[in-house]
Amino acid sequence: MRSTTAVVLARRPQGTKVAEALELGTIDLPELTPGTALVRNQYMSVDPSTRGRMDPGEKQYTTNFEIGGPLDGSAIGIVEESASDQLPVGATVRHRMGWREYAVVDDSASTVCDLGKAPATSWLSSMGQTGFTAYAGLLPVGALAAGETVFVTGAGGAVGSMAGQFARLLGASKVVGSAGGAEKCAWLVDECGFDEAIDYRTADVRASLVAAFPEGIDLFFDNVGGWQMVHALHAMRIHGRISMCGAVSNFGTADQPSLAELIEVVLRRVTIRGFIVRDFEALRPEFEARVSAWLASGELVDRATIVQGIENAGAGLEGLLNGANLGKALIRLS
Repeated sequence: MRSTTAVVLARRPQGTKVAEALELGTIDLPELTPGTALVRNQYMSVDPSTRGRMDPGEKQYTTNFEIGGPLDGSAIGIVEESASDQLPVGATVRHRMGWREYAVVDDSASTVCDLGKAPATSWLSSMGQTGFTAYAGLLPVGALAAGETVFVTGAGGAVGSMAGQFARLLGASKVVGSAGGAEKCAWLVDECGFDEAIDYRTADVRASLVAAFPEGIDLFFDNVGGWQMVHALHAMRIHGRISMCGAVSNFGTADQPSLAELIEVVLRRVTIRGFIVRDFEALRPEFEARVSAWLASGELVDRATIVQGIENAGAGLEGLLNGANLGKALIRLS
């Protein structure tokens, strides 16, 4: 039986200190059976949801990791051996068996990626679950209409930077994002086309939102939760909408705003809708056609922060949780 190096959960982490909870280990690879293929992973996605899955309990929308077991997640790689007509040798394939150097994947849970439409890294970013999450949160969930105003938290990250750019390309009248640090804020305005960016580390966020949206926010795309969400509630337009994508601020902080602030939802008649992107799979062909066209025309900026080596995967995840990445966070395996 063959084996591969994988990232293993050694212990439950505390807060955002995840690197010390992870170790490299060796796991066995199953033999190929009809419909499966052996993939050499090139890149793997680093996502905030990985941190949530490291805790016990049922709060995640997929399985939690077990102590002593390997992590998994989105990855892309090259098929080296195949027992599937759908996954030919040499094809570039996206799948869910990341956090390891080699994986045996099932063709029913894998996608052959057309590198003529987008490079491999983009199939994990703008053309992958990252971009699809932003697209779903804006359109079927957020019901974005041309001419509306949009605010995005976590805008310097993978989903947030796509959400803001998609909103602009879909005709929003004003797009503002919040991010940590002058470099991220400058990137959002100068390269991604945001109208404004608020540095949440130094700015008075509530005052900045009132100034940026004198008539209120129509659609708030929230990746962060916590106190930034509270400030945004006070800047919402009457009958505004919130697409609640994530709450990364919940990891490693005791700064939990009072639920009493939710009275703003009543006063402003705001609709809050949480969502999970897999509920919108029927939209994927439309999404891929639209985003690949934006990439080809140069209208869409797709940037990644790439950490080299599986041995640095834990540091890459820790960096993501602490805001070190610009755009999509990836680990390059080979």
